[in-house]
This record gives sequence, structure tokens and C-alpha cells, in this order.
Amino acid sequence: MWRVEFHCHTAASKDSLVRPEDLVAEAARRGIDRLIVTDHNRLEGALRARELDPERVIVGEEIKTTRGELLAAFVSEHVPPNLTPLETIARLRDQGAFISVSHPFDLQRHGWPLPDLLEIAPHVDAIEVFNARCLNARMNAQAAEFARQHHLAGTVGSDAHTLGELGQATLLLPPFASAEELQRVIWDGQAQTRLSPFWVHFYSTLARWRKRIQPRLNRL
Repeated sequence: MWRVEFHCHTAASKDSLVRPEDLVAEAARRGIDRLIVTDHNRLEGALRARELDPERVIVGEEIKTTRGELLAAFVSEHVPPNLTPLETIARLRDQGAFISVSHPFDLQRHGWPLPDLLEIAPHVDAIEVFNARCLNARMNAQAAEFARQHHLAGTVGSDAHTLGELGQATLLLPPFASAEELQRVIWDGQAQTRLSPFWVHFYSTLARWRKRIQPRLNRL
């Protein structure tokens, strides 16, 4: 079984200062077998991480739509933000990506209005049923119940923006080598999860401010 991290960020995201090389090294140290790097609306960090460790790293993206955020793995082409959910999903499907829904009931972080979530449910592969950065456990419980009711698989993610958060929420899965194989084995996932402390959000705020003051920090 592989230990898989589905949701993490590098300095390519506006709210993280983690260098790709440090992320990859920390994943190896923590025994994470597959690392899906999902920066906000960008691929540069994931591509750099894959260059450093092509066996461990899977290129992903967390994409802001006009309604909420989607989480994709096995991404080969950048999908821009602020498209409609169905247009975003169509572009991901065209490149054969695996699609999950980021923290769907966390209204403080681009959560999904229920009518929109119901609209996209038939078109995605999974729901993120546990996000370690959710401030209220009820948000994750709602996501898990939604996935159960709509017969969707569940992903979990640390949503790590700092090295200390990496591995907070992972799935144990049989090996897979493509989005299609992941769609099959995801149902066998065994979750290992714990919530991150609330203060990790302050690091993201700090990262945004530091990047405004020191633009060079936006470079990988």
C-alpha cells in the first residue's frame, strides 16, 4: 500500500513559502510514497517538484472556479481560474485528470453552495471528505456524508502550506500509475487523518504579506 498526500502547496501558491525541493525532501522523510502537488491555479511548483523526484510526485492543481475550488491530479495542462465549474471539469476531462472537490463545506475557504455542488457531483471522481485545515470538524463530516449519499469516493488532504503540515491527512492506497487507475483504487483507500492546529492559517497570511513586500519570494 502507498501512503498518498492528495493536497499540498509550494511557493508557487500565493499563500505558501515552501520551496519544491524542501517539500519533496520532507515527503521522503515522512514516508509519503506519492505526493500530489496542488498549487492554487498554477503548475510551476508541481512541475519543479516532479523534476526533482519524478517517481514520487504527481502534478496537480487546485483550481478556483466561479463557485468553489476543484482539486485535480494527473494534470498535464494548466487550467485557468474563474471558469464555470462545468467548463473547468470539461478541460480537466479533456486531459484525463482525476477530479476531486476541495473542502466543499468550508464556507470560509471557497466552499461550495449546495445547488452548485449537486450540479457537479455526477461529473467528478471524488469529494475531499477530510481537509486538515478545516477549522470545524463538522465541515469534514458534512463532506463525508455528501459523498456517501451521492455514491462518490473520498479523498483526504493535509492542504499543507508549510512543511510541518505535510502528511496530516493521507490515504493508504494500492499502487496506481494513472488517473484511470486511481479512479479504480480510490475506493480501497484507508484514511489516516488529524486536524492541523488553527494557527497554521496565520502562516498563510504571513506568506501573502511577505510576498507583497518581497516580490522575489514569488519565484521558485
